[in-house]
Amino acid sequence: MGKLLSNFRTTFLLSVALAGVMILAFGQVSGGFGEAFWQATLRWIHVVAGILWIGLLYYFNFVQIRVMPSIPAELKPAIGKYIAPEALFWFRWSALVTVLAGLGVMFARGHAYAAEVLSFGFAQGLTEDQKGFTLMGIGVWLAIIMFLNVWGIIWPNQKRALGIVVVDDDAKAKAARIAMLGSRTNLLLSLPMLTSMAMYQTLFG
Repeated sequence: MGKLLSNFRTTFLLSVALAGVMILAFGQVSGGFGEAFWQATLRWIHVVAGILWIGLLYYFNFVQIRVMPSIPAELKPAIGKYIAPEALFWFRWSALVTVLAGLGVMFARGHAYAAEVLSFGFAQGLTEDQKGFTLMGIGVWLAIIMFLNVWGIIWPNQKRALGIVVVDDDAKAKAARIAMLGSRTNLLLSLPMLTSMAMYQTLFG
C-alpha cells in the first residue's frame, strides 16, 4: 500500500477508477443512464476540475506570491524552473476543463435554461421568478472572465516571467507584475463566483 501511495500517477488513476465505479453505481441506482445521469457526470467533472483550478489559484495567492520575497535568491530559480511551470500547467488546463464542463452542464439542462443564465434572466423578460438566473448568470460570466484571464493574461505573462519565452529583464519584471495582478484579479472574483454557484444550486437546484 505504501508503494502504491508513493506513486502520484498510480494513486490518482486508482482514485479516478474508484470514482468511475461510483458514477456507474449512481447510474444504476438512479434508474438508468439518461440525460440526468450525463448531466450529473458533467457536474462531477466540473467540480473536480474546479477544485484543482481554484485550489491552485489559492496556492499561488495564499502561498507562492506571498512567500517568494522571503525566499533566498539562490533558491528562487528552483521555484521558477520546476514548481511554477508544473503548477501553471495544471492551473490553466483545469480552468479550461472547468469552464467547458460547466457550460456542458448548463446546456444539458436545455437551451432555454442556458439562454436565461447567460442573459441574466432577461431572455424572456426579467420576472420575479427568474431573478435567480441573474445571480447564476453573474457567477457563470465571472468564471468565463477568470478563464479568459488565465489564458489571455496570466499564462502569456508567466511565460515571460519564468523565462519560457526569452525577454529582457525589464520586460520580465513587467510581465511578472502583470501576471501577479491577473492572479489577484481572479482571487478577487473567485469568492463571488463560488457564492453564485453554491447558493444557486442549493436554493434553486
